[in-house]
Amino acid sequence: MTSLGIVINPTSGRGKGKVLGEKAKLEFAKHNINLVDLSADSFAQAMLNAKSALAGKEISGLVVVGGDGMFHLAVNAVAEFGIPVGLVAAGTGNDSARALGLPIHDVPSGVKKIVESISKPRVVDLISTDSKGKTFYSFGAVSAGFDALVNKRANMWNWIKGPVKYRIAMYRELMAFKPIPYRLVIDGVERVLDANLCTITNSPSYGGGLYVTPKAEVEDGELDLFILNSISRMELIKLFPKVYEGKHVTHPAVEIIRAKHVEIHSEGMPAYSDGEHVGESPVVCKVLPGALKVFA
Repeated sequence: MTSLGIVINPTSGRGKGKVLGEKAKLEFAKHNINLVDLSADSFAQAMLNAKSALAGKEISGLVVVGGDGMFHLAVNAVAEFGIPVGLVAAGTGNDSARALGLPIHDVPSGVKKIVESISKPRVVDLISTDSKGKTFYSFGAVSAGFDALVNKRANMWNWIKGPVKYRIAMYRELMAFKPIPYRLVIDGVERVLDANLCTITNSPSYGGGLYVTPKAEVEDGELDLFILNSISRMELIKLFPKVYEGKHVTHPAVEIIRAKHVEIHSEGMPAYSDGEHVGESPVVCKVLPGALKVFA
């Protein structure tokens, strides 16, 4: 019998995570899949539980029930073990699930996809990032700019639920926002500029459907560096809604550069990955082709 570790985020999907997690357990049981519940009260403890089970070879794969933050946990738990991961999408953003073509808020279909892929998981790329000596891994994106500041502010607002809080946080952040000075090193070539944001992506969208790099692919062996050169606050407000359909890419201030190794230097700027605060600038990112196996 196959044994999979499972980590459930009870707060994902505006509090529906626990219910969907229990439903997922029942669905796996129907397929004769043995589960080891590694859930915990904190992100850090769940990570420790997962790594301990992987190190002890108790499980042959890791499944998470939740959103992009939970998938970030799974990716970082398995990165050093080469064990496949699965995602039952139950979050508010679900960009990882979209990039992988997985069902969203449909537990039976999500579990079925995982079970069907156990014998032949899909192989995709990862981003490996170093931030002041700490290494972490990302499936979706690493940002250090205006979007990271918005993420930081939104994460402080527990009283607002769902994607709407990111829009409110964006308008609040705009009130005091100024262009950010950057020093970039793109495949060994240095560039100094002022910009609104710089984001390194592996998948097309993040932030709950923001198609910042709509042509990015998770299996092409490259990173996509998105640069929004300095524009006015009003212009940024006008441009922002277009990102949901990827129609911002024709704006003259937008650049998308394919690369394998990117450094972002911007003093004091926080770094966010897949919605999680992971460090501070500078961040040094490189692509790891085919580094992740996914039940997808």
